[in-house]
Amino acid sequence: MASMQFPEGFLWGAATAAYQIEGAANEGGRGQSIWDTFCRQPGRVRDGATGEVACDHYHRVDQDIALMRDLGLQAYRFSVAWPRVYPFGGGPLNEEGLAFYDRLVDGLLDAGIDPMMTLYHWDLPQALQDRGGWANRDIVEHFETYARTLFERFRGRVHRWVTLNEPLIVSQLGHLAGVLAPGIRSHEVNARVIHHLLLAHGKAVEMFRELDMPGEIGITNANTAYEPYDESSEHLAACELARDFDSRLFHDPIYGRGYPASVHKFYAERGAPFPIEPGDLPTIATPTDFLGVNNYSRRVVMADRRPIGFRFAEPTLPVQPMGYEEAPDSLGDFVRWVSKEYDSPPIYITENGRGDEDGTEAAMLNDQKRIELMRGFLAGLHDAIESGCDVRGYYAWSLMDNFEWAFGYSKRFGLVYTDYETLERKPKASARFYADVIRDNGLTGAT
Repeated sequence: MASMQFPEGFLWGAATAAYQIEGAANEGGRGQSIWDTFCRQPGRVRDGATGEVACDHYHRVDQDIALMRDLGLQAYRFSVAWPRVYPFGGGPLNEEGLAFYDRLVDGLLDAGIDPMMTLYHWDLPQALQDRGGWANRDIVEHFETYARTLFERFRGRVHRWVTLNEPLIVSQLGHLAGVLAPGIRSHEVNARVIHHLLLAHGKAVEMFRELDMPGEIGITNANTAYEPYDESSEHLAACELARDFDSRLFHDPIYGRGYPASVHKFYAERGAPFPIEPGDLPTIATPTDFLGVNNYSRRVVMADRRPIGFRFAEPTLPVQPMGYEEAPDSLGDFVRWVSKEYDSPPIYITENGRGDEDGTEAAMLNDQKRIELMRGFLAGLHDAIESGCDVRGYYAWSLMDNFEWAFGYSKRFGLVYTDYETLERKPKASARFYADVIRDNGLTGAT
């Protein structure tokens, strides 16, 4: 492999989410979230695991910042736990919860690490879910209050903000398939959830502008690189339909196109139209500063009459423990597609990585497959940048092994190994590889 240098000023970081690493679920005035409830329901999470302790980041934040500094991270993307700030979703503010994020942000800045704050990464306060959650339009106002609190508290200290992490997963897996919290299966509920998520995003961006906040704000979504099974017209059309129900469903409204007609029709035919009110779509389309891209793999799309006109072909590449194909070209391919589709928005890669099956410590520490796939992802990303895509940073998922939602602790995405008995952290081989990438601002050889 030839040397591949990334643009000057390219930002190298890693990412985490509050419920996956913080622990201290019943400390510091934190309220209950939908994930606390979901984890207590039998059969929902592998081995009955919970995030009650997770990586204990709440108590080890200084240690973890030192770990980031030692790895040479320039940036760190994290999320705020809404129930740690507003235990009941609204109402009384929990100063002790905010103080934890003060400590985190100030520690990052002292270490020379740029914070990127995600407002919502799936841990909705249970008190709001009890009133309908994202299916209830009232949640938009609660989200506005929550966003304003964080904007005003961290103004001038945090310069990169993400409104929502992966609204596609929140809606499709949390409210349609029901395999993630809150575990609902309903087209009618899901249509309302999709719209209210995007409306909350738009309201937060509007507020960011009204407050004349310094810095940048955007949204990040789960993205798959879709490929047609072949170049026949039916498979090409099916591939575009798959993009409608995935990428375009969440990106089109943000970029002023409204909902894709195919998706709008699908939900309307099932008695579940999007609950659009006057002024909603312009609010959702309030201009953002960047697009966050989460990508792990590709899917090959075939035409199929059932149920919505497409299906996915069987994998032809090796499959990771998470079920994803080992598709190193997928990151660059998706970046090229989304850049062409939406007139080259500035992009941050807000998640990208590989999940391994839990195993022996020695095997986990010598994670050569992660290094190999990461090298391929970065090579493809470099090619996309060389072709003109405006990519400004890369956040590896994840800083450390953590609670992997419905998979519990059975999957490990970390650059750093977490011993869940002792909570000791140990950098993996991939952490050393990534430290070299950061130091060299790119890939500099074949090893």
